[in-house]
Amino acid sequence: MNSRPLQPREGFLRSLQCIDQPLLFAMLAILTIGLVMIYSASISHAQVEYGDGFYYLKRHLIFLVLGMITAAIILAAPSRIWYRLSPPLFIVTVLLLLVVLFTPEINGSKRWISLGPFNLQAAEVAKFTVILFLAGYLERHQEQLRAEWRSVFKPLVVVGLVIILLFFEPDYGSMVVISATVFCMLFIAGVALWQFGIISILAAAGLSYVAIMEQYRWERLKTFMNPWLDPGDSGYQITNSMMAFGQGEWLGAGLGKSVQKLHYLPEAHTDFIFSIYAEEFGLVGVTLVVFLYALLVHRILHIARQAMKSKDWFATYSCIGIAMLLAMQSFINIGVTSGLLPTKGLTLPFISYGGSSLLVCIAMVVLVLKISSEVGDTRETGKRVRRDRAEM
Repeated sequence: MNSRPLQPREGFLRSLQCIDQPLLFAMLAILTIGLVMIYSASISHAQVEYGDGFYYLKRHLIFLVLGMITAAIILAAPSRIWYRLSPPLFIVTVLLLLVVLFTPEINGSKRWISLGPFNLQAAEVAKFTVILFLAGYLERHQEQLRAEWRSVFKPLVVVGLVIILLFFEPDYGSMVVISATVFCMLFIAGVALWQFGIISILAAAGLSYVAIMEQYRWERLKTFMNPWLDPGDSGYQITNSMMAFGQGEWLGAGLGKSVQKLHYLPEAHTDFIFSIYAEEFGLVGVTLVVFLYALLVHRILHIARQAMKSKDWFATYSCIGIAMLLAMQSFINIGVTSGLLPTKGLTLPFISYGGSSLLVCIAMVVLVLKISSEVGDTRETGKRVRRDRAEM
C-alpha cells in the first residue's frame, strides 16, 4: 500500500504523540513550580509598587501563553529548519546586542530593549542562537576540526564577538554560561585535548581578569568569601538568602509564609526566587527541584545520544548545548542563592520571573522535544541531513 505524505495537522499530532514524555513532564513540573513561586515571591513587592498583588503573576501568565504559541510553532516545523535558520538568527542576535548598547542603563547595565509594555533581553536570545549557530558549524566542519587546528578558532572568533558585546553591557553571568557551553560542545565534537586545554586556559584567564577588573565585581568576590563581614551592605543580599535557606529547615515554613520576601531579600521574584522557595518548602522541596532539573538534563542528553545514532549531528550538538546551558545556569543560580558561588545576575530556568528567559528556555526544550519525535525515523532523518548539507 502506498504511503501518502503527512498533512501539517497530522504531522503536528504525530509530533505530540512521539515526544519524550519524561522530558515533557520535567519541564511542565518546573513550570508549575515557577508559576506558584512567582505569585508567592512577588505578591508583597507587587502590592507596594503597583497596588496589585497579581501584577507579576498576570504578566507571567501572558509569557506562558506566548510560550505555548512558540512551542506549537516549533513542534509544527521539522527540527532541521533551525539548521538553515541558524546563520541569519545569529546575525540578528548580534544586531540586537549592538542595539542594547545604545539603550538607557537600568541598575548600571544595558541589557533590555524596550518593546512597549515588555522588555527584550538580548543576552537570553544569544544563548539559544549561539548554540544553534555552533551546532550547524560543527555538523559542517567536524572532520576539519579534528584534522586542522585553524578550524577550531574560526567559530571561536565569531562567538567571541557575542562575548565582547556582552562584556560591554555588562552581563558577566551570560558570558560565563555561553563560554562554558561553547567549550563543552567543542569538546564533544572531538577537538584535540591540547587545543581544548589552551582554549580553556585562555578563557579562564580572560574571565578571571574580567571578574576582578571592576571594583564592584571584586567586592562581590570578597563578600562571597565571608558575607558576614558586612551583612548590612555588601553582604546583605547573600546573608538574607542564606537565612531564608536556614529558616526553611526540612519541610519549610509553608507556601506563602516566607519572611524574606517581605522586602528583606532584593530580587526575591527573579534572581533569588529559589531562596524564597527553599524557605517555604525546605530541604524536601529543594531536593525535588534539583531532581527535576537533573531529570530534564538527563533526558536531553538521552535524546542527543539517539540523534547521534541517526547521524543527525546538528540535532546532537544542539541537544548537548541546550543540556549544558540549562544545567550550568541552574547550578549557578542555586549555588549563588545558597552561598556556594559568588553573586551573578542569572535567572533560574523556568522558575524566575522574566519573559525573555522563559520564552527562550521553553523554545530550547521544545526543540529537543521535536527532535525526540523525529529520531526514531532514521531513514527520513538521513534524507533531511543530506539535503540540508547539499544546500548549505
